[in-house]
Amino acid sequence: MTSDLAGNGTAAGSTEAKVTIRGLTKSFGPVLALTDIDLDLHENEFVSVVGTSGCGKSTLLSIIAGLTERTEGSVRVDGAEVTGPGRDRGVVFQGSTLLPWLSALDNVKFALQDEPIAAAERTAIAREHLSLVGLDGFEDSYPAQLSGGMQQRVALARSLSYRPGILLMDEPFGALDALTRREMQALLIRVWEKHRLTVMMITHDIEEAIITSDRVIVMSRRPGTIRAELPVPLERPRRPEMNADPVFRDLFSTVLGMVHEPAPIP
Repeated sequence: MTSDLAGNGTAAGSTEAKVTIRGLTKSFGPVLALTDIDLDLHENEFVSVVGTSGCGKSTLLSIIAGLTERTEGSVRVDGAEVTGPGRDRGVVFQGSTLLPWLSALDNVKFALQDEPIAAAERTAIAREHLSLVGLDGFEDSYPAQLSGGMQQRVALARSLSYRPGILLMDEPFGALDALTRREMQALLIRVWEKHRLTVMMITHDIEEAIITSDRVIVMSRRPGTIRAELPVPLERPRRPEMNADPVFRDLFSTVLGMVHEPAPIP
């Protein structure tokens, strides 16, 4: 099966880089976590990053988000050096990080509190984004009243509410059961197709990486560096049954072999 990524509006037809990383290195004291990372994320591209635990995937995402300082190298978003968090980047973590004393609606509105808009507009935007993630009727529910998948929907709505150009996701569905995870993957793809933003997702799930992404980045064992950048030659819209496609299975085997290749003996 051949792909028509450019025809589906993805970054395959564009050379414009939304995020540019060059020579990135990160050390935590004597521990070298990341080394010599060169990576571009393109406009409207969906990229997943896979690798073994401890290879630096989450550290890479945190540096792009501006939550962790790099040791060496350059990280630019739209040509500007990243010096800290910014409204141009939304972040979703594995835990929903919702404020338990606020309703779903108020959790989303909280992300808009610094926006120069009227209260009524803030409420309207929050409702719009809860509807986008399928939570009509749950606006007044508190996090403890929502399932794990619903909490992640609120977290996604919150991160999208201020319209960032980049969405950074760190194992967003890792704590969910298999069925809910599939539902959230499908939801994420629909939201991405509607908002047309750049997405980078960290995941341990190779199947998830392939079914959602335009490109899969495979990282080496620590110190983490980019071992391979593999395009996903599957048509969009993606469907769960594509995991039986020979192209899917071949790519899955390739990525799996790279991720689990034994570390070299010193």
